[in-house]
Amino acid sequence: MAHASPVARGDVAVEAWSLREPLVITGYSFADAEVAVLTLQDGGFVGRGEAAGVYYRGETAETVAAKVRQVLAEGDLDRAALPERLPPGGARNALDCALWDLEARRAGEPVWRLAGLPQPRPLRTTCTIGVAAPEAMGRRAVTLSAARALKLKLNGDGQDAQRIRAVRAARPDVWLGVDANHGFDLPGLAGLAATLVDCDVRLVEQPLTVGQEDELRELGFPVPLCADESVQSGADLEALVGRFQVINIKLDKCGGLTEGLAMVERARALGFKVMVGNMTCTSLGCAPAFLLAQVCDLADLDGPMFLRADRAEAVRYRDGDIHCEPDVWGSPP
Repeated sequence: MAHASPVARGDVAVEAWSLREPLVITGYSFADAEVAVLTLQDGGFVGRGEAAGVYYRGETAETVAAKVRQVLAEGDLDRAALPERLPPGGARNALDCALWDLEARRAGEPVWRLAGLPQPRPLRTTCTIGVAAPEAMGRRAVTLSAARALKLKLNGDGQDAQRIRAVRAARPDVWLGVDANHGFDLPGLAGLAATLVDCDVRLVEQPLTVGQEDELRELGFPVPLCADESVQSGADLEALVGRFQVINIKLDKCGGLTEGLAMVERARALGFKVMVGNMTCTSLGCAPAFLLAQVCDLADLDGPMFLRADRAEAVRYRDGDIHCEPDVWGSPP
């Protein structure tokens, strides 16, 4: 049970981790992963949490760190009370995950057990291919030879059908999803339907801009639609019924593992399938999402794959699966 935490000291730092190459999506290009890292200390116990924030809502690692420092200065850290002190977003995520980690170390029990989750096992994860020319995306699909699930970034520029066909021709064996990052309009989405079906695409993520969800009401689209930018926290779920079939939970959006767990339960009750994703992050930010993914339908946890270098304690990717050992986060030494 969450409780007020007698934290002796809390420190937050901003870090930048270079990507191997820029990740291009609709309207944005990432050159590095900037994250705020929170360290909480209570005697000999240390808890850590990482957050990148939600870039399209104006959050940066610096603004996340500033909000965390404000909460630390106020004192009396209580994980259950965080929603009363902070809205969903990166700062709440960093605090929530650091407090979970600290609780696990105090209790001598891993977070998964404290949270009532199943013992973690490796999970199939999607691997993302950023927007590029169709031929380049096909070549990139070939280089991701270990991947068993691919997610293509699309942008509505008229070349998306060719992108999908190029990747499917290069990798006929993989589960395939696409993500528009709200780059389509409704006619553009409809125009891709035949290609999506022909190429056995299993998921279309965030096709339309936030605010246009009603255009998807009872659309009867032949491929399941997944909400990402349209769903930030559990408060958004009911309004999406009949518009999307899948929701994408990201801890940076919803405010941490505590809210993520509640969202899974509520989403299932409303009839949604659930994907767990992440922002560009290190393994420290990915590990709590890996635990949440144990009770979800899809994992999109390839953020650390984009880094030139990761933390010493890192998740591993083998044969299309993500593996996360206890020393990465959330387990007592």
